[in-house]
Amino acid sequence: MYLSARDVTKLYGDRRVLDSVSLTTSPGQRLGLVGENGVGKSTLLRLLAGTEEPDGGEITRPPDFGYLAQELPFDAGQTVGDVLDDALAEIRDAERRLDELAGQPDRMNEYGEVLEWAQEHDLWDADRRAELVLAGLGLDPTGRDRRLDEMSGGQRSRLGLAALLIRQPRALLLDEPTNHLDDDAMTFLERQLAKLPGVVVLASHDRVFLDAVCTDIVDLDPARGGVTRYGGAYTDYLGAKKADRARWEQQYQSEQDELRELRDAVATKARSVAHNRPARDSDGFVYAFRGARVQKSISRRVRNAQHRLDELTRTQVRKPPEPLRFAATLTADVPDKLALSVRDVRVDGRLCVDRLDVNTSARLMITGLNGAGKSTLLNVLAGRLAPDHGEVRRASGVRVGLLEQDVVFAHPESSARQLYTGPDVGLVSPRDMDRPVGLLSVGQRRRLALAMVIADPPDVLLLDEPTNHLSLSLVEELEEALRQAPGAIVVASHDRWLRRGWTGSELVLRNGKVA
Repeated sequence: MYLSARDVTKLYGDRRVLDSVSLTTSPGQRLGLVGENGVGKSTLLRLLAGTEEPDGGEITRPPDFGYLAQELPFDAGQTVGDVLDDALAEIRDAERRLDELAGQPDRMNEYGEVLEWAQEHDLWDADRRAELVLAGLGLDPTGRDRRLDEMSGGQRSRLGLAALLIRQPRALLLDEPTNHLDDDAMTFLERQLAKLPGVVVLASHDRVFLDAVCTDIVDLDPARGGVTRYGGAYTDYLGAKKADRARWEQQYQSEQDELRELRDAVATKARSVAHNRPARDSDGFVYAFRGARVQKSISRRVRNAQHRLDELTRTQVRKPPEPLRFAATLTADVPDKLALSVRDVRVDGRLCVDRLDVNTSARLMITGLNGAGKSTLLNVLAGRLAPDHGEVRRASGVRVGLLEQDVVFAHPESSARQLYTGPDVGLVSPRDMDRPVGLLSVGQRRRLALAMVIADPPDVLLLDEPTNHLSLSLVEELEEALRQAPGAIVVASHDRWLRRGWTGSELVLRNGKVA
């Protein structure tokens, strides 16, 4: 038995998050869930995992499945070894059962079932696999005695992911599994998932990850009335989605043209008469006979046209909604000159940069592991954080804008319309403009914050993880805007897709220092 959903509906209050969603899976398939923020990707994963119940429909799942929860289901005082023992418990039990059943001819069928399960889960390589998985995800294989409350949130998340990979369940449900992983760990995870014989369903904003892992992309696009499934990886999905949108627009336009013609035909034919001359005495009978035939023919054509009009009016495709499109210039266009200069800057325990110059035409990518000092450097450049030593000089008249990674509004009760009075740049949906910003999603708040930063385009734009929490379609447009911006762009990002296409310079930070 594998994972499936049939006509699943989920409501939160009066908000319908999922509506009659159906999904089927087969062994070896790895499905990536994509869609705008708030369409229900995480909700669907929770329903598939059974941590929430649907308001309608049916979920079928195998008894052997795993779900990557945000927090480990263990007490803070337990150890890494406790988590690993739990992950290996089913494998240890299967090993014991094989030993018990061996040599019992009357229980050979049961022995065969356990043996098949053991082979599927690679029982005899489990201990070596555990060590490889821990090391591959950046965890110490020898640290079994370390308590969970001594680990960071990112380390605990990686330990939870490791436990699932060690178990190798028949169905694996992952919500943003690449969070807290460096490049090497993400590459390791991609290889591990590609080898699993069972089903994987995951939600991720990491486009390189989706491209490397997925056999199918499932788009939870409410504009199309539910779920659309595309075969292939993320790159295949991009092409298919674009073609699908073009077909939708073409079908809509074709049907609207036909509807106009039918309405005109019905109105015209209904007013028609057989002839535009009165009948003569000599041919009155013939005229009346022919006229009746013509009127009958016209009446039949009117009925046919009306029937088609009614049918098409009832079944016509809905108008494709205008997608949220990024339509703004990110920076001002100023002559090329030195904008910012850093000399001997120190932020105690966080950052140490001897020299950095940023021109108004700069394209600079700042990379490094979590905690390497990327956000600290951006805040120093923006003037939000004063260094403990050294200085940052800003050229006269140069304006600097910063999009922070964690957006906090001082007045969460204010609406987006009250906070942002600039032109529509395609970042905030009209339906969200009058909602209190405290009720907006993380992604919606970041889009609003970016709109506020570029309302009056700065000369130097600093972006901290700009693709986080943005829909994949909007990310594509933002990246194009980054390429077209005339002023300076400084980006701190883990996004491998963004980094892979970056053509500017790169500054690597390691433990707060330039590597």
